Amino acid sequence: MIPSHLHHHSARRGGGGNKGWILDYIRRLVKYPQMDLEYTFWMMFHLCISPKVVYRSTQWHKQTKNQWARDDPAFVAILMVFLGMSSVAFAVAFHITSFIGIMKLMFWSVFVDFISVGLVVASIGWWIANKYLRVQGNIHTVEQKVEWLYCFDVHCNSFFPVFLLLYVFQFFFRPHDRG
Repeated sequence: MIPSHLHHHSARRGGGGNKGWILDYIRRLVKYPQMDLEYTFWMMFHLCISPKVVYRSTQWHKQTKNQWARDDPAFVAILMVFLGMSSVAFAVAFHITSFIGIMKLMFWSVFVDFISVGLVVASIGWWIANKYLRVQGNIHTVEQKVEWLYCFDVHCNSFFPVFLLLYVFQFFFRPHDRG
């Protein structure tokens, strides 16, 4: 049996150590043809209707690929596009006419509200889970660690319903101009 400290493939999946998985994820983020958009929209739909189905799908992914995290960044890409579109809608609704103003609003919603907060929340959750919530196994078990990218996926999954409430539904219930 190979000792668990010799398994380097887990480090590439957001487990720590080698940071090459970040570059792979970003590289996949800009390659549109490789994204599974149908699965992404299916997941977004079921996050609102039945999150249990998404969790079962994640468990199946863990059993088949031995990885909790999504390796497809389509969910993040689609959510960034949705945030950009809602930012433009809010800019039009609140009469922000300058290009710079619209870009600031888009930057704030995508890179501060979603990405930056997600990086902080995922990192704190990853640290707490690996430090305090892991069950210490004995010598006959493989060491299990929570993947950082899985923590970011949990953030993305939980951000989508919040996005629908705060960026979409709230837009339609805002006071309209009367003049």
